[in-house]
Amino acid sequence: LAPDRHQLLEAFSSQAALAIERVNLARQAEQAKLLQATERLERSLLNSISHDLRTPLSSITGALSSLRDEDNFLSMGSRRELIDLASEEAGRMDRFISNILDITRLEAGVLKIKREPYDVQDLLGSCLASLEPRLKEEKAKINIPPNLPLIPMDSVLMAQVLINLLDNAMKYSPPDGTIEISARIRENWLEIEVADRGPGIPEENLTQVFNKFFRLSHYEEVSGTGLGLAISKGIIEAHGGKIWAENRPGG
Repeated sequence: LAPDRHQLLEAFSSQAALAIERVNLARQAEQAKLLQATERLERSLLNSISHDLRTPLSSITGALSSLRDEDNFLSMGSRRELIDLASEEAGRMDRFISNILDITRLEAGVLKIKREPYDVQDLLGSCLASLEPRLKEEKAKINIPPNLPLIPMDSVLMAQVLINLLDNAMKYSPPDGTIEISARIRENWLEIEVADRGPGIPEENLTQVFNKFFRLSHYEEVSGTGLGLAISKGIIEAHGGKIWAENRPGG
């Protein structure tokens, strides 16, 4: 090649090399960023799992130790309270482990929907009955029209969705708050709404709350793994439906 062409080719080569190097560096930076995010997620998950298992286990162990201690003269009322505490904490562990298993089934695509016509009032009644021990202070207000048709659904899975939503409402509502549950038919869809007077969700997080392990940072004192709403979303979408969160007028 003539010297000027050789010089031009070298300039092209240098520019191409720099471009390739930038692409490689960007890819490495992205991989490092992804690795950091994965490590943070794993730490968060392990911390959450250890906390959510250790807390009920400690309560159950303490209750059983007190009941077993022969020198501890407990009244029948105190014994009953300890038994109720152990039972409630065991239920909490069971819900936690069920959530872990359910999210695994959802991601593996093995969750099977068994649709059968089911009464919405019966569905809500069974959900509230299972949460009754925890609904001591919060009041539940139900608004369901009497003429709702039977809805094809997997009643077991839909009950889990509602229990997850009600559980969230109880966690974040003020102690004397009212949780409102309503159902209606709108454009050939069943729409069920669970509403509370909790602190609300920042607008930018309204869709993120349905992501796995996502939790609002300023509510860390509230127990949970950030799986309940992700599972609810998976179940609703498996039914062909939609789930969303929005802030209420008036707070």
